[in-house]
Amino acid sequence: MNFLSDTTAPAHPALIDAIAAANRDFAPSYGADPLTAQVEARLKAVFETDLKLLFAVSGTASNALALSVLCPSHGAILCHDEAHIHRDERGAPEFFTGGGKLIPLKGAHAKIDLAELDRALAEIPEGFVHTSPVRVLSLSNLSESGTAYSPAEIDERAGRLQDRPAFVHMDGARFANALVTLGCTPAELTWKAGIDALCFGATKNGALGAEAVILFPSVMDRFEELQARQKRAGHMAPKMRFMAAQFDAWLADDLWLDLARTANDRARALAADFRNIDGAEVLHPVDGNEIFVRLDDALAARLRSAGAQFYQWPDGSARFVTSWCTTEAEIASALGAL
Repeated sequence: MNFLSDTTAPAHPALIDAIAAANRDFAPSYGADPLTAQVEARLKAVFETDLKLLFAVSGTASNALALSVLCPSHGAILCHDEAHIHRDERGAPEFFTGGGKLIPLKGAHAKIDLAELDRALAEIPEGFVHTSPVRVLSLSNLSESGTAYSPAEIDERAGRLQDRPAFVHMDGARFANALVTLGCTPAELTWKAGIDALCFGATKNGALGAEAVILFPSVMDRFEELQARQKRAGHMAPKMRFMAAQFDAWLADDLWLDLARTANDRARALAADFRNIDGAEVLHPVDGNEIFVRLDDALAARLRSAGAQFYQWPDGSARFVTSWCTTEAEIASALGAL
């Protein structure tokens, strides 16, 4: 019963097979291969718009690279205090932007509160030389508490920036999990709601190691700069076709959505078990494949004794993450231990 993280899960066999198939012959390097072009065309259909695509090897790399072409070195990036870019990327966004300032904001369930956003924008007037001007709003979907921003919530927050030369970035490491819960289209959850750049994660949802930076039409003119920064940072994979192969298989026949749906279903089942057990308190809405629960010591000990692995969160709660390959039997075993 491994609930540590969806990154601990194995890669899906279809993606491994796709890598093997891509390994049978020679192909152009650095993203000039036919598979990369094929995936970009497929993503244009998925998102119902023109876009530019760049593959990255990690979520941190994709976030930092995307932010580096959205925020100048003298600008500021607004994000939630719990955001991955603020808490878990060791200063990579600041490093890649050359000094862009992260300004963390509060909000329940790791979603930026509108009043907090309004307060921050009021305190940082445009053209005031003494403060770093807001140039990016970064939203995480799923959030770091496993909750989802709806298209309306994104649009509300993005709308606050419409009078500024600023962009909206989405950390979509678990974008698929948010999407299947919300039941909207990828377009509705991104550019139609005001997102300019999406870091589209596959690694947590069945890939061996593949992330994508997607620039929507509002910022497509920055793609050449994005490529240059990727190369200069040493993040441009020579054999990029192997990342493209993973995305190609992942997107085929909506496999990416099926895998996310399975992970979400298992998380909901586990959360329901916790809600029916004395000594367990689920702390956030379960909008995807993450559950944050406060456990009494006896329950936590019983789970660990039964073989359950989970992560102790800094606030003292326990985080349980399900994946595409979490089984119903594992959920039943956890319930038995509880």
